[in-house]
Amino acid sequence: MVNRIDWTGTRPAKASKRGIWGWMLFDWAAQPFFTVVTTFIFGPYFVSRLTEDPVSAQTLWSNTATISSIIIAVLSPILGSIADQSGARKPWIGAFAVVKIASLFGLWCAAPGSSVIYPMIFMILASIAAEFSIVFNDSMMPRLVDKTEVGKLSNTAWGLGYLGGMIVLIAVVALLAGSPESGKTILGIDPLFGLDPHTGEDARITGPISGVWYLIFILPMFFFTPDAKRGLPFVAAVRSGLGEVRNTLGELKQRGGIFRFLIARMIYQDGVNGLLILGGAFAAGMFGWATIEIGIYGIILNVVAIFGCLIAGRLDARMGSKATVIVSLTMLLIATAGIVSTGPGFTLFGLVALPTADTGGLFGTAAEKAYIGYGLLIGLAFGPVQASSRSYLARSVSLEEAGRYFGIYALSGRATSFMATLIFSIVTYMTDSSRFGMATLVLFLAGGLIILIRTPYPADRA
Repeated sequence: MVNRIDWTGTRPAKASKRGIWGWMLFDWAAQPFFTVVTTFIFGPYFVSRLTEDPVSAQTLWSNTATISSIIIAVLSPILGSIADQSGARKPWIGAFAVVKIASLFGLWCAAPGSSVIYPMIFMILASIAAEFSIVFNDSMMPRLVDKTEVGKLSNTAWGLGYLGGMIVLIAVVALLAGSPESGKTILGIDPLFGLDPHTGEDARITGPISGVWYLIFILPMFFFTPDAKRGLPFVAAVRSGLGEVRNTLGELKQRGGIFRFLIARMIYQDGVNGLLILGGAFAAGMFGWATIEIGIYGIILNVVAIFGCLIAGRLDARMGSKATVIVSLTMLLIATAGIVSTGPGFTLFGLVALPTADTGGLFGTAAEKAYIGYGLLIGLAFGPVQASSRSYLARSVSLEEAGRYFGIYALSGRATSFMATLIFSIVTYMTDSSRFGMATLVLFLAGGLIILIRTPYPADRA
């Protein structure tokens, strides 16, 4: 029998409102990197404008995510266990912030025609630093509120993150991203700072902007959010943490519910990560969307995502994290199938014919409008499936083991995530069609959902 420390009786005093808001602002600070760099602006720019071969560029972008995922999967459990032994999380978050911000500034050098190696390296470093910071931040959550409130807290923070990402995305589209034809932004003004869309400066600037945003808004967490007391010195914490990784993996044999949850999450998160990394680039390649179109699409999804997280916070409190994740995965399955079945003149695998005429303006074809419709489902479900997964685990482990289990949780989100992007790359290369590559994401979403249905809730129940 594994010794467990219950949530009650060992909890420090409930965090102040400033402390809770400081913790939630971490998501606000971190999300622009995923929104404007990974998904909607820099990623599509890397694929469609940095080189002259979009198919090969999409494969390189996928390979970048694959390399990042492997490193994150290997090191996250170790770092989570070290965090439990060393106690304080904030020093780790600060160290990784330096790496992330420096790497984001490096993306400014990714001019069209330049070597793709350096932006790939900077993206790998930024992605690793971002995910490791999330491990430490997530493991702070059980200290802030009672377990009955973690679902609401997690979804609210995730929604706040989407709001932050949307604000930065709107700023980029309205003030910085000029049309290649007119040189004007969507507001009809010249891009701020004299940014030239022909040299990709409107997309490249998203790296430094995300870095500055992150630097500013993680400060409240450092100032106000309570941290665990310092434990072992660094060297001793590393040595002890490595031992704890082995112990934790051994414990999972006796904690079948948590093990099943982690396996389910490992599989469906692969599909979620694939949608995050490849969705914007896929649309850019299919419809030839420039920064403005991709940006507007991202704004629409983020607006919907905010409401999705708010709704999911209430659903999580009433029905539990498991039900929220199941509903969200079902919506993502429907949306992904819709996206890969849509092209110029058709949707639903050709069962529904669409007019091919372009009415002009943004999203002028019927296929583009259908794509956006499926995107609304992604927006509603994307945040809740991740936020309620986070609260699912927080309800299933004790305070003292939160760090190592959230490290394993990060492992479950990344251990095979390279498989989604790797299979996408292989299928896209073999078929010369990114549509077939995107279709493989359905397998991951469906496989994880099937396993999750049979998982107990909370996961530590027999």
